[in-house]
Amino acid sequence: MLFFGTKAVIGLTVPGGYYSSFVANHLDYPALLRSSLLNGTRLMAGIFGYQTYLRDAYHITMLNGNGVHLVYACLGYGLLSFWIAFIFANQSSILKTVAWMLGGCFFIWLINVARISLVLVSSNEKWTNSFSMEQHTLFNVVVYVSIFLMIWVFQRSEKRSA
Repeated sequence: MLFFGTKAVIGLTVPGGYYSSFVANHLDYPALLRSSLLNGTRLMAGIFGYQTYLRDAYHITMLNGNGVHLVYACLGYGLLSFWIAFIFANQSSILKTVAWMLGGCFFIWLINVARISLVLVSSNEKWTNSFSMEQHTLFNVVVYVSIFLMIWVFQRSEKRSA
């Protein structure tokens, strides 16, 4: 539901086709997610001494250097949807459910910010990829391993409280 709902919102906010100005103006949470990822990347790169700027709503660029174009596939909404659906499917108190959803989503968001930051810096520093897989696939693997670890911790915490 979350995954396909997000795809529907994306479809309704992109001009052309089934565009809805109401959805685009009031319900476009993928744009908020993209903005938070770009601004988080800007902050993380800045912490490590790299000067960046947001060229527009889709691009972060290193000062006098290359940039990263953040498309919908980079937002991680499928991974976030998986995590939220898992937590929602478990019977816990409302407070615990909300805390685990938000904490897990923040952790996934943070991994994504780190990935985008690394892609940005590596393209400007001319680093070579020592992994045999593409960065998006590697990101998915890292996040799914992290999600399964979070699930393990969640299940252990549920057993303790039972």
